[in-house]
Parts: sequence; structure tokens; C-alpha cells
Amino acid sequence: MVLDQECLQKLEENFCLEDDQKVGKDSLLKRIMTKLESLKKNSHFKIVLKNRVINNDCFSIYRSKNFMDKNKLNKKLYISFVMRKKIGNAVKRNKIKRKLKAIVQKLIKINSAINLNYIYVIFGKEKAYKEYSDTLFEKMKKSFKRLSIV
Repeated sequence: MVLDQECLQKLEENFCLEDDQKVGKDSLLKRIMTKLESLKKNSHFKIVLKNRVINNDCFSIYRSKNFMDKNKLNKKLYISFVMRKKIGNAVKRNKIKRKLKAIVQKLIKINSAINLNYIYVIFGKEKAYKEYSDTLFEKMKKSFKRLSIV
């Protein structure tokens, strides 16, 4: 089936318009979305692990005041995901980390329950592997609320 030149031009214009709209939405999301940064130095981990903790059967969250970012204009969330080697093989540990990271990204987008003025370290536990993402989401939401209150 052969299309007319006019039909082809209209199709190209429609695709270009859709692409422009997508780019506009993506740039808007990038402005709103904060960047996740992980801790690199052992000394930074030690400082965070000395402070407030919330324990759960699927994860533990440690929190400390943000000592990394002097400039408050940068919207970075310093958060690290840590797993113990006793939990299982690398595939299992990485899957738990991916689940927890995805949940944190959802929390940032949806209701901004996570305070950017703090640094977090999240220790995953073995039960998080078999737990559904929806229940993990609710547990993490409650945990971050408890952390923000105190």
C-alpha cells in the first residue's frame, strides 16, 4: 500500500510533535526528580551508623544530618543500600537492593516523604527477597514517616 506524500508529511509531523512533547515532560521530570547519591567513604558510613535507626523485619534505616552537601541548591539524596554476605548469593542480594531502590524512588516522586536534609543508609534483610513490592512500599513509607517525626 502506497501512501501519498501529504499523508507521509502529516505522519512525520505527528511523530515530531509527540517526540517534542515527550522531551518536554522528561525535562520537567528531571527538574522535579532528585538525584540519588551513594556514600563512598568508610568514615561517612561510620558517622551515619552512629545516629538514629528504625528497624523492620525487611530492612533497617539509619539516618544522620546531611554533612556532605554545603550547597542547599543541589537536590541530591545521599542514600546507600547495603547487604550482608550471609543473606545469599550476589543475585539475591542485588535483587533486594533493586527492590529497595525502586521503592525509594517511588517515595520521592509520589509524596516526597523522604527528607533531603538527612543522609540514609538502608540495610536490606533476607525477608525482603520474598516480600511483595507493595507491602515493602507501605513498610518503608511508615518507616520514613517515623524518622521524619523524631
